[in-house]
Amino acid sequence: MPTQRIQRKHAGLLVVDVQERLLPAIGEAARLVENVIRLIKGATILDLPIFVTEQYRKGLGPTVPEITQAVPGFAPFHKSTFSACGAEGLLNALNQKKVSHVIICGIEAHVCVWQSCLDLLSQGMKVYVVADAVSSRTHENRQIGLDRMRDVDAVIVSAEMILFELLEQVGTEEFKQILALVK
Repeated sequence: MPTQRIQRKHAGLLVVDVQERLLPAIGEAARLVENVIRLIKGATILDLPIFVTEQYRKGLGPTVPEITQAVPGFAPFHKSTFSACGAEGLLNALNQKKVSHVIICGIEAHVCVWQSCLDLLSQGMKVYVVADAVSSRTHENRQIGLDRMRDVDAVIVSAEMILFELLEQVGTEEFKQILALVK
């Protein structure tokens, strides 16, 4: 089996549809937001590009303020498809930033995150699904989404795991900043 280790120089963070009107129905919503923000701050420290999508903003509202405030230069990609890959300009932006290892988080695990994962894999990208930063309205749907993503060769990780894997070494200023995020 080929190695699935993420390569920082090819990595980017994709935050899928963490929006105001959908979030209250999501299981463990506070934990999800906390871990998404942890990932955003970690990606910022590690100088990774960050991409955010919004699904049908008119109906689901904007991205929650905690996330919009955490993302430097917040500019979401709007979509009417379930897959983030249907958002106009997203695939081009990933390619322009030379992102081929996509760290994905957001909602819902069994719909938008799942379909985004499938489409990213079909584009030849490696996908790292952050299990403690994805959720659905029900625990069962979240688990089924994670299981299916694993079945199609997405790599399931935790927020802390992926940040330390990207970091690779201790003793740096980045290490100290990441350590402060996960404590």
